Amino acid sequence: MTAPLLSARDLEVSIGSVRVAAGLSFDLAAGERLAVLGRNGTGKTTLLATLAGLRPAEAGSVRLCGGSYEELGGRQAARLRGLLPQRHHDAFQSTVLETALTGRHPHLGRWQWEGGEDERIAREALAAVDLAGLGGREVHTLSGGERQRLAIAALLAQRPRLYLLDEPLAHLDLNHQVAVLELFSRLAREAGAGVVMVLHDINLALRHADRALLLFGEGRALEGPAPEVLGAESLSRLYGHPLRELRDGEARFIIPVDGAAAPAPPARR
Repeated sequence: MTAPLLSARDLEVSIGSVRVAAGLSFDLAAGERLAVLGRNGTGKTTLLATLAGLRPAEAGSVRLCGGSYEELGGRQAARLRGLLPQRHHDAFQSTVLETALTGRHPHLGRWQWEGGEDERIAREALAAVDLAGLGGREVHTLSGGERQRLAIAALLAQRPRLYLLDEPLAHLDLNHQVAVLELFSRLAREAGAGVVMVLHDINLALRHADRALLLFGEGRALEGPAPEVLGAESLSRLYGHPLRELRDGEARFIIPVDGAAAPAPPARR
């Protein structure tokens, strides 16, 4: 049997006094998209870093394409999984194309320079996020939304099998939000990529996720098929505000209930 792209078993994750996950287990198969939702401060970024192999878990295991990060090593892991962080630091001057080319580093030898094929892949990635023609522009001149799309282009140039996206829609206007989610949905559908994405928009998660993981805090989590997990009752508990579901044919929408009392928070364990 083919191993899942990503597998978590009995995962225990904490940061400081915040318990992010307790006994969390799930698999992500090729072509699946997992949306991670939760209130601010519940540890979504910390969990994503743990799944990326960038910080150790207190207990449990994370396996990437059947292997642990220790078994794979840094270079092979970088060829298999890519991480889009929340923040992007540009300590040095560089152009848009040079920044997109950083995604090719896992595929180059220690002293190897990028070649024509690497540049072709980087330019293709820039075009995919509507940055074609900006390759020679300085990164520091970009708007927040343009810089976010450039970070996505560098990730696309990396060409991993698994994409871990921490708030990929930050700073993007509506048309680019939809375009980015459709882009990763197409990669999942046509290339068999796995996608894990931290999202704040419930309705975009409903539209673009096959599975969902809700982080309630204090280690409590709910994971499963998106149509089952992303319901008004569970999301009302997650966000501490009453929500209700609307339908338009087969489409489902979750909206807040104005003026209603918030549901009681889940009992502490």
